[in-house]
Amino acid sequence: MRCGLLGRKLGHSYSPAIHKMLADYSYELFEREPEEVGAFLRSGDWNGLNVTIPYKKDALPYCAELSDTARAIGSVNTLVRRSDGSIYGDNTDACGFETLVRFSGIRVKGKKVLVLGSGGASVSVCYILRRLEAGSVTVISRSGADNYDNLDRHADTEIIVNTTPLGTYPNNGSAAVDLTAFPCCEGVLDIVYNPARTALVLQAEKLGIPCASGLTMLVAQARRSSELFTGDSIADSEVERIVAALSKSMQNIILIGMPGSGKSSLARLLAEALSRPVYEADAEIERAAGRSIPAIFAAEGEEGFRARETAVLRELGKLSGAVISTGGGCVTKEENYDLLHQNGTMIWIRRDVGLLPKNGRPISLRSDLRELYEKRKPLYERFADAAVDNDGSLAETLDKLLEVVK
Repeated sequence: MRCGLLGRKLGHSYSPAIHKMLADYSYELFEREPEEVGAFLRSGDWNGLNVTIPYKKDALPYCAELSDTARAIGSVNTLVRRSDGSIYGDNTDACGFETLVRFSGIRVKGKKVLVLGSGGASVSVCYILRRLEAGSVTVISRSGADNYDNLDRHADTEIIVNTTPLGTYPNNGSAAVDLTAFPCCEGVLDIVYNPARTALVLQAEKLGIPCASGLTMLVAQARRSSELFTGDSIADSEVERIVAALSKSMQNIILIGMPGSGKSSLARLLAEALSRPVYEADAEIERAAGRSIPAIFAAEGEEGFRARETAVLRELGKLSGAVISTGGGCVTKEENYDLLHQNGTMIWIRRDVGLLPKNGRPISLRSDLRELYEKRKPLYERFADAAVDNDGSLAETLDKLLEVVK
């Protein structure tokens, strides 16, 4: 069986990896220009297709039969070529979003829901919200009657769903709304899955609002597509397994801790053990500045260095699946937390202060290390998702790290 994803510019897609974990069939990326789509759909060598932007509506006329969902939404993202050569079309984005809602535990029944964005994804989301008996569903667009300039009329919103691409890699950090404008908000769903935590989700976490990102939706819609391709049912537990596996592989592993705690050496060893790329923030700062860190401190002071550090972390934090070692003082700027947390797990490398070297470390050289440690300790605790002691050999500490990340 030959299956795949049809689109114009596909770039990096997680779909092949997901479908490989779902079933035993080939799954390819089919990039086609608009003038090529008709011939490919009519006579291309495929048995099952997922369809993405910009062809979800274009594929409709080629379908001999549509599911009720596809007909109601007015677009397809899954096609099956039947034994007589005709094409059956469905929209599994709806099923994917319904699964996201269910897995998130966020209750939408009877709630006032604000849907950000009016594109194709918004139509699928609204279809499911109404099926789940949301109390009301309001779509916010840039130019409609309900838009971003009159959000104050919806201050009593209880659930917010983002269907816009705002905050998607590589344009991380943007959000369509400020959640503090919605004091009644009790749930946030964002269908973006890269980064793992968009700016909207990060704000929801800070405000203590239950929230979920779009990775579950991506996997669940693929699950439903696979069922249509093969005719076999796939359990929810498989969705959970694949989401967990993808999340682990997509997220960066970020080492934080005092200068000289062994972060750089451990990052290299960890990256080698996991076959991941490795990045050292201080080395990236030096490369971008064209001079050493002591020279940066001498010319620009700590304030200038910290600004350069944040600029580097802004780019490193966008990566997926990397191992990143940070400078000891990155935790002193709160904005760095979001930059690293958006797509990463942070591990605090702890080392006895008496074992910390000072050479080549401007702040360590001019500071009492024990006093510096006590000042930074609550910041490391704030940033860290886990902690590992590095008072023995690097090999012993690496084993501890592998236990944490695996």
